[in-house]
Amino acid sequence: FILNPKRNLVTNARLLKSIPFEEFDYQTLLDVVHEYARPRMKISGMLAKGDIIRVKKGLYVLGESLRRRPFSRELLANLIYGPSYLSLEYALHHHGLTPERVETLTSVTCGRSRTFDTPVGRFSYRMIPLKAFRTGMDRIELDDGRSYLMAVPEKALADRIVADRGAGITTRKEVYDYLLSNLRIDLDRLRTLDPARLAEIAHRYRSRRVKLLSDLVGRLRKGDGDA
Repeated sequence: FILNPKRNLVTNARLLKSIPFEEFDYQTLLDVVHEYARPRMKISGMLAKGDIIRVKKGLYVLGESLRRRPFSRELLANLIYGPSYLSLEYALHHHGLTPERVETLTSVTCGRSRTFDTPVGRFSYRMIPLKAFRTGMDRIELDDGRSYLMAVPEKALADRIVADRGAGITTRKEVYDYLLSNLRIDLDRLRTLDPARLAEIAHRYRSRRVKLLSDLVGRLRKGDGDA
């Protein structure tokens, strides 16, 4: 099977015209190449040339040569495995609570924990109880009108504290030390969190640690010392 260069250009032009966003699914791709006698072979050729990149089965992004704008890794994180939303370390950095940039896109899910290593990065998903999953998410709007889901700052921090089962946190002072020493949380940003929201998340999680975090943030907001 030999690709016709001119026809390849036509298909690429149609691809760009038919697919408005850099991220797209397999059915959309099939619709673009359905006139070929062997559409699946055409798709294989486009993958080999790097015109398109398979993120995972059924999910693609445009290759660098055809890309009109950067694709959204955050949107991909929601699409790769769900139901899920971004949280934990990635969301903590996004919200300005921690200083280090995080390369792995970390999410929480009510399904089983999974990790996906893809051509566009690593995506990890941590299982949390359904009751806790259903609270503390927000919709982040993209410039093109689409959106993805991410944990609010309080939920991202609660998810992170609950996830670290080896921390041995039993007092408010230990929560404070853990936040500053282990997570390097920005103290000024910590004071902006909502203790009532944290208390609700603690109830959903049935977590003493998160309740201690709620109490700590309440004291910090009132200026009652460090812990």
